Amino acid sequence: MITSDQLRIVIGLGKTGYSCARFLAEQGHRVMVVDSRQSPPYLPQLQQDFPELPIKLGVFDSNLLKQASELIVSPGIALAEPAIAEAVASGVPAIGDIELFARAVGNTPVIAITGSNGKSTVTTLVGEIAQAAGIKVAVGGNIGRPVLELLTEKADLYVLELSSFQLETTYSLQPAVACILNISPDHMDRYADLAAYHQAKQRIYRGAQSVVFNRQDALTQPLVPSSVPQVSFGLNEPDLKHFGCRQSNNGVQLSYGLNDWLESSQLLIKGRHNQANVLAALAIGQQLQWSKTTMLAAIQQFKGLPHRCEWVAEYNQITFINDTKATNVGAAKASIEGLGEQLTGKIILLAGGDGKGADFSELKPAIAKYVKCLLTYGDDGERLAAEVTGAAFQQPVADLVEAVKKAFHYAEPGDLVLLAPACASFDMFSNFEQRGEVFKKEVMRLVDAQ
Repeated sequence: MITSDQLRIVIGLGKTGYSCARFLAEQGHRVMVVDSRQSPPYLPQLQQDFPELPIKLGVFDSNLLKQASELIVSPGIALAEPAIAEAVASGVPAIGDIELFARAVGNTPVIAITGSNGKSTVTTLVGEIAQAAGIKVAVGGNIGRPVLELLTEKADLYVLELSSFQLETTYSLQPAVACILNISPDHMDRYADLAAYHQAKQRIYRGAQSVVFNRQDALTQPLVPSSVPQVSFGLNEPDLKHFGCRQSNNGVQLSYGLNDWLESSQLLIKGRHNQANVLAALAIGQQLQWSKTTMLAAIQQFKGLPHRCEWVAEYNQITFINDTKATNVGAAKASIEGLGEQLTGKIILLAGGDGKGADFSELKPAIAKYVKCLLTYGDDGERLAAEVTGAAFQQPVADLVEAVKKAFHYAEPGDLVLLAPACASFDMFSNFEQRGEVFKKEVMRLVDAQ
């Protein structure tokens, strides 16, 4: 019989769960790890590094979980899981890796960034700006390294990408700047409705010392006291002391108040949605009083991230873009609109996969305006096609490789072939990165064969 005396049970043995178990064990806590899978990915490493640490695999046991003083739940596991919910109802607290980090980080400032789309780009960009400013910065969370590993770096600033799943189990984080970039339906297979998803995202503002939000997205509006400094960004013209875009004779200007700071043509990352990402990064830096000169210099050197509106090739005046990270409807819509308005031609869109319960009809206006051919594949490809019927010519394909071949057939000079799936990848690939690599490989094979 396990006693409940300060026993912490880590639920889930993926990358995050392993980092939690390791952190707690090294801090001297009594730790146990449970996972519903018989062969979780980090099992061999945990057994090698901490052979004395107890592990229980298989169906979660609510009676066991009730004996814990605290549950540390990995973000991929829902709190609604019956055994977890039963333990929580009996009074056992459920936290996550971000909460452990928040308790340990002390007075070191943290920038916390979330959103349905663009958060990896903004998090990385803010980290690069901080580095250019000479700040010893560590970047991680839902991107790259788990946050508990970052503590070993003794950084002067932490920049964290946070998912809604991580925010659900976070209570003590007090970010120097908290930012929600946007909110559109995502993970509707895990949340009851958009309101529940919105509520999880809004937790990022709790305890924040300043906030940045998207004034064109009402769901990002901060529910914080008026004493908390706030600055907004948007693609429309800004008010004083806010960030936005202004049309000029030279094109689109990224502006702060009445002052134009940067021409959009000077950005290496393309699309209107990336202009919004840059404005968000500028607003975050402004809240911390970073140098305008330093910020703009770093921004103009930023090439973006792999698999996020990544330029792959240009052949016969046809551009190929890999945006496999557009794993939800909002991200795909932003990609279509952000790239489509800059084209002389039209988009051939490759989309499909595991839709996570999303409503694809929200894509219909963007497809109708910018897409001439929709190629669908995967588990929810047929449903996606049905929900946007009439918006553009569409054709189902067997898989992504066939989709690329068909795209070559339909594309004409001035067009853009865009992989923006609006779906998760797990029905056909191990992750979104593999999906992107398959797309790029097939594009290059066909280009080289011409």
